[in-house]
Amino acid sequence: MKYFKKLVGEKIYLSPANMEDIELFTKWFNDFETTDFIGASNRVVNIINEKEWLENTLKDGALLFSIITLDNDRIIGNCDLKDIDYINRKATLGICIGDKESRNKGYGKEAIKLLLDYGFNYLNLNNIMLTVFEFNEIAIACYKKVGFKEIGRRRKCYFLNGKYYDKIYMDILSEEFVGDYIKNKNI
Repeated sequence: MKYFKKLVGEKIYLSPANMEDIELFTKWFNDFETTDFIGASNRVVNIINEKEWLENTLKDGALLFSIITLDNDRIIGNCDLKDIDYINRKATLGICIGDKESRNKGYGKEAIKLLLDYGFNYLNLNNIMLTVFEFNEIAIACYKKVGFKEIGRRRKCYFLNGKYYDKIYMDILSEEFVGDYIKNKNI
């Protein structure tokens, strides 16, 4: 079995990222429909540099997960907690639904809830932050539904297709997180 059910939800589970998926990640990260929204359209990704990125990300202590559907064990995206600071109890969340047919179906929202549950209730984090570009209204609405709040903006710092856009900073505190989303925990 190539995937492992680390964090199980209702429709998906999060599995530790797998090197066997490098080719699929490379495909996703060369598609403007994906990369425009995550700030990576200026990168040309090949299998070699994607593998290096994955190895370096894991060496830096990030927790990188593949998002897998429960009904058919199909990978649809990835998400992570990175820049983890266990002393100050903070981290940064990132997410990408690379499979276009799986977007806007609630998978991303569920993956974020699983990461937050894990981050706050297992890693003892207090603050989880993310960034999003101002034009990504669907993601901003999703983040707000989960409980993230805007904490600031870096104005006109993202250049895309001839225009500049704001980067929005959002965060959520452990005391603001409500829910019990990991279905496979024992206690």
